[in-house]
Amino acid sequence: MGLCVTAHAEDLKVPEGFRALFNAKDTTGWHGMPHFDPRKLAALSEEERAAKLAEWNKGIEEHWSVVDGAVVNDGHGPYLTTDESFTDYELLIDYKTVPLADSGIYLKTTPQVQIWDSTEEKKFGIGADKGSGGLWNNSAGAPGKDPSVLADKPFGEWNSFRIRQVGARTSVWLNGKHVVDNAIMENYWDRAAPLLPSGQIQLQTHGGEISWRNIFIREIGSEEANAILKECSGDGFTSVFDGKSLEGWQGAAENYEVVDGAIQCKSGHGGTLYTKDKYADFQVRLEFKLPEGGNNGLAIRYPGEGNPAYSGMCELQVLDSEHPKYAKLDPRQYHGSAYGMIPAHRGYLRPVGEWNFQVVTVKGSTLQVELNGNIILKGDLAEAKDFMANSEHPGKDLPEGYFGFAGHNDPVMFRAIEIKAID
Repeated sequence: MGLCVTAHAEDLKVPEGFRALFNAKDTTGWHGMPHFDPRKLAALSEEERAAKLAEWNKGIEEHWSVVDGAVVNDGHGPYLTTDESFTDYELLIDYKTVPLADSGIYLKTTPQVQIWDSTEEKKFGIGADKGSGGLWNNSAGAPGKDPSVLADKPFGEWNSFRIRQVGARTSVWLNGKHVVDNAIMENYWDRAAPLLPSGQIQLQTHGGEISWRNIFIREIGSEEANAILKECSGDGFTSVFDGKSLEGWQGAAENYEVVDGAIQCKSGHGGTLYTKDKYADFQVRLEFKLPEGGNNGLAIRYPGEGNPAYSGMCELQVLDSEHPKYAKLDPRQYHGSAYGMIPAHRGYLRPVGEWNFQVVTVKGSTLQVELNGNIILKGDLAEAKDFMANSEHPGKDLPEGYFGFAGHNDPVMFRAIEIKAID
């Protein structure tokens, strides 16, 4: 849809590597949508969804206008929403608002990077005095909920956001100040699930006029995304793979090979390849690439013999979960799951043939799996009582063991394998 310009808009100066989401002339590429659960919208029939969008778009015409190269909202009506959805990206956007205004930017159709009046005393109790830029709908005390510094400019001046989101890992710069540093953005719509894998950008209306301009986006590819995620996973890791040989590994080494700087299970072969050192509490970060229909697993606290899914603490699945041949698996068999014990959330793997980045944290009886910036599993094996096929897992309480790969006959590739002991 599009709105008419009420004043001349200068030609956009698009930063290198970015593209414009707003053309400074009309709202082409945008539509109306209020605060609405995107899962419910997706569940509607095509006809029902079209009717909703038509209704919401009427509010765009009533409450939004384009003035001198900026899109302006009167404080009411539906949110201006991109037609496109985004996964990993960097967003640049300027805004200018008025006293007592309250607004924000929804990321992946989820609230929100907060914008408000940092001088409004009646909202100091909910954080307005800390300024704009925080992930305000995160839980109390969660990283990123409040901005680290007050960076708002006085009313009447333009503020500039730079927002980078890789998975749920979100960084925000306001007027050049880093106010949120790689915090996990929570899923407002379902607190028990990760942030949606992808979604739209929405400009909120919540009382008080607000203007937006210079809206640019740069989509981030998997290689850059993995580098960002590695940086934000911290220091103190030690490489356990030299990228050239299987030195430092033991077990079924004859069934594995090094291909293009990665450990790869030979097609049609299996067995567990595992480190020479044991680990108690630790983090492991690595990249992996799945072939179509690929299957492998991470052996956690493996004792050096037996099936790591049962003799070890667990096997964390590495699986092309969306392949048709896996359509009827038990939920505890999909990628990231503690095999047969705790299911992981699905939908966060990159397309087959791309490198994924994963961080696994093992502490006591607890496990956390972060895939491509999304926490897809967080559980305690001490609380796991309902086992798939009623199969016991005698090794799940092991206090230490080796780290390795479970095999399973497919040429899944692993590289950049690093481990950090947790004291």
